[in-house]
Amino acid sequence: MNQQPIFLEPVFQERIWGGSKLAELFGYHIPNAKTGECWAVSAHPNGQSVVKNGACQGMSLGELWSSHQELFNSSSPVFPLLTKILDASDDLSVQVHPNDEYAEEHENGELGKTECWYIIDAEPGAEIIYGHEAKSKEQLIAWIEEGNWGDLLTRVQVKPGDFFYVPSGTIHALGKGIVVLETQQSSDTTYRVYDYGRKDDAGNTRELHLDKAIDVTTIPQTYEPENYNTETNRGLTVTSFVSNAFFTVQKWDIDGQASITAREKYTICSVIDGKGQLTIGGHSYPLSKGDHFILPVSFGPYELSGSMSLIISSE
Repeated sequence: MNQQPIFLEPVFQERIWGGSKLAELFGYHIPNAKTGECWAVSAHPNGQSVVKNGACQGMSLGELWSSHQELFNSSSPVFPLLTKILDASDDLSVQVHPNDEYAEEHENGELGKTECWYIIDAEPGAEIIYGHEAKSKEQLIAWIEEGNWGDLLTRVQVKPGDFFYVPSGTIHALGKGIVVLETQQSSDTTYRVYDYGRKDDAGNTRELHLDKAIDVTTIPQTYEPENYNTETNRGLTVTSFVSNAFFTVQKWDIDGQASITAREKYTICSVIDGKGQLTIGGHSYPLSKGDHFILPVSFGPYELSGSMSLIISSE
């Protein structure tokens, strides 16, 4: 059982800012033209991926985690990561997430939410909000109360291929015209700071969470230094973006054929471009853009071949 990849069926979430690019770019069968999120690898109660193949076909990822821990060899009581693809066809709300300790106390034991973004697609001039300019808690509160978003929020132009690490406590938002793959802790806790005065279909403005947002925001804003490392070896180029207590995230570019040794950790794989195949023990599995799968612990050695790009993550 350990020598078979676990392919997963995504869950789609409607969002006020969503669109149809998940269908256009990946061929997904989305529920409507306001589909904002593909929860591709998820065991979160608010949307669980389902196993598509093998002996555990039809089982949710949460059930698989609970009943077949030998596939994962993890000390976490819950599947700790969540992989999403987001279609920001409109601006997302300006928001911030708590850390583990704050979420444990205030959100019924939910994990905190540190995340990161790989920019898959971006319209020319597209921007994200990535941090803030307040130098003290008093200044943060004053600018929020005044609606002084121009001075408060830090805006950064983005392009395909960019990567951003977004630790808990970072005020952030995707802007209109951006598609990202997001790797995050398995949490659905978001504190909205600002939502442009938008109203939902019922004519109601969406709830803000200013007290909690102010509680958890990092002041002054700090940024992790970019320290990306790229190595190429026999058909495989590995770009390492981040490795910390929450997750390790890399981009693998396959050009031809690459032989890969078994890893001690289970590995989450998302094909974001191209196509190819995975071969192990004489069995081959076709891979194409939009596929998501988990390689169990000690999976391998195996081969990846073709012309494709994958985002790879693990604990």
